[in-house]
Amino acid sequence: MQRTHKFAARIRRAARLVALPIAAGFLPLVTNNTPAAAQEGRPNRIIIEYVKPTNSAHQPIYDLLKERKVLEKLQEIFSPFKLPIDITLKAVGCDGVVNAWYRRPTLTICYEYLDDIRNTTPKETTPTGLTPQDAVIGQLFYVVAHEMGHAMFDLLGVPIFAAEEQAADAFAAYMMLQLGKDQARRLIGGAAYSYKDYVEKTKVTVPQTAFAEVHGAPMQRFYNLLCIGYGAQPDTFADLVEKGYLPKNRAGNCRREFGELNFAFRAAIVPHLDPALVKEVLDKAWLPDPARPASPDTSQSEAPAK
Repeated sequence: MQRTHKFAARIRRAARLVALPIAAGFLPLVTNNTPAAAQEGRPNRIIIEYVKPTNSAHQPIYDLLKERKVLEKLQEIFSPFKLPIDITLKAVGCDGVVNAWYRRPTLTICYEYLDDIRNTTPKETTPTGLTPQDAVIGQLFYVVAHEMGHAMFDLLGVPIFAAEEQAADAFAAYMMLQLGKDQARRLIGGAAYSYKDYVEKTKVTVPQTAFAEVHGAPMQRFYNLLCIGYGAQPDTFADLVEKGYLPKNRAGNCRREFGELNFAFRAAIVPHLDPALVKEVLDKAWLPDPARPASPDTSQSEAPAK
């Protein structure tokens, strides 16, 4: 017993010795890496840039994005966020890389990524009622909102427990749900189409190292997305459970999962929103009329429209 007390005393003395240098080192870490704490945020800080493609195959994508004012619409949707610095939302060719990412102060969307969405979009409305337009728009909004989530966590100093990639997915889903029931259903349905190839396989075999990936497994991300939608609006997304897209044993917990997300968003994000601009965004219809037929040439490239 005596040896235990002596050991505990040595631990306490060691803790006191390291406490001051740790605290001294922590202060500059906080002040240097949390711009929100040092600068007052303001809305309308999203800058857009269409970079002319060097690959001629991307020219139609570039032209369509500009014609439909895609980046302008995304700029407006995210305009209410009060940020300490400007963010540039940039569409650009990435030398064959199919990706999108955020690295302060730029959110990059590769033309290759948009081309991949276009090439994998259904050519006609699916049996579940998903139109080609909604498949494109949902996937595009999902990836932009996901990367915007990373940007908000970074610039607003939002603390994150566990995986940031999962938190960014949740941020994107939450953003889609705020645009109204009909638009939320169509956007989440379009975003979920990203995982179509995985949904069609009842069993998958992957190497163990696949679980070391910072992003969640595709089907896990798919179920998380549907669960957030169902947890927020059970009536709107009820058929996802009825048709087996969202397992019943997961669906029973979705209301609680959405509640946790809703609490986190209201506590950490809402104080950084401009109420007047939020109202303007929510009062608009961002998706095209689903009853309007799309031409075969443009149905796979439809951009968000008012």
